[in-house]
Amino acid sequence: MNKLSDRIQRLGYSQTFVMSNKAREMRAAGIDVISLTLGEPDFNVPDLIKQAAHDAIDQNFSHYSPVPGFLELREAIAEKLHRDNNLQYKPGQICVSNGAKQAILNVLAALINHEDEVILPAPYWVSYAEMVRMMDGEPVILDTSYHSDFKITPEQLERAITPKTKAVLFSTPCNPSGSYYTYDELQSLAQVIARNPQVIVISDEIYEYINYETKTQSIAAFPEVYEQVAVINGLSKGYAMTGWRIGYSACPEWLAKACEKIQGQMTSGPNTIAQRAAITALKTDPAEFQYMIDEFRKRKDIVYELLKEIPGFKVLLPKAAFYFFPDISFYCGKRINGQLIHDADDFAMFLLDHAHVGSVGGTSFGSPDCIRFSYATSEENLREAIRRIKVCLEESVITPA
Repeated sequence: MNKLSDRIQRLGYSQTFVMSNKAREMRAAGIDVISLTLGEPDFNVPDLIKQAAHDAIDQNFSHYSPVPGFLELREAIAEKLHRDNNLQYKPGQICVSNGAKQAILNVLAALINHEDEVILPAPYWVSYAEMVRMMDGEPVILDTSYHSDFKITPEQLERAITPKTKAVLFSTPCNPSGSYYTYDELQSLAQVIARNPQVIVISDEIYEYINYETKTQSIAAFPEVYEQVAVINGLSKGYAMTGWRIGYSACPEWLAKACEKIQGQMTSGPNTIAQRAAITALKTDPAEFQYMIDEFRKRKDIVYELLKEIPGFKVLLPKAAFYFFPDISFYCGKRINGQLIHDADDFAMFLLDHAHVGSVGGTSFGSPDCIRFSYATSEENLREAIRRIKVCLEESVITPA
């Protein structure tokens, strides 16, 4: 007798965690594996943020906070959105959650009815499609490619919208591609959204600070769609606070109240100590944390030159985040040392087993011809990992299937 719900049986596991767990198991067995799987900064939390957490403990911030977070934190988020993004939000439009992942789930839970459609430009973060299914919605995938810099066009979006479309969910800057939409590109997408007032855009901007070219733009900055946008952000990436679990949504007031209602029945407010530390983080000039971005930029340039040397890899130079997402379709449908490679997931498993390098295949990102490497690790690890991949493939026998 199957006692599990239909909902849980519809869900898949996060491929990111599947591959990172396999890498850990191999290391525990004594195998020297270099893991380029997880999207986690390898820096420690800055000292001034840690000190703010110590102070919060000493000041006995150990009781429940308001469900959407401390007012002071929501005020700090509103100030940050105005300072960095030219967005006007009141504290009542902001809900602080247990990471940006919960913030997205809150918005989806507030919006999605049975079989409502949510448009996902691919590649998308691995959890998006499963989150939509968890809420009994239907993911609608829009394909992109290496040739389009992994970005959709307004025409694609227009064609995908149906009477059942409830939302569009995407990240800019994008995990896994490292691309982001320019001002002009977002404006064109905003014009499509404005013509479809039933559609809400869920704009995941968690990688906002980790960019290497021009400052990224939020689609919420276009007045014609401001009331149709839920901005998602958090402190995990830009402040290296992944384990502190502070994310937030900024929405039209009706949607913000719905998110608060859902969160009040699910988890209540996030960790109070982390909330108090987040106030200090957000009020600090982002330039104080530029050293992390500078190091990521250095690694990006090194990895780009090394990956270009691997036969069969088509590599774009990322503009943001800390991932490479090369197209490895050359290897799909072939055998490597007799092992059939159907897609990038098979290729990632081959690299783990034979080169002892952990990565994440692109199938769960909606791009089965691509593979994700995180460069949020040391330069030494990166150089050695890519050397192993290159040697492994050069010494392998590659034949048609």
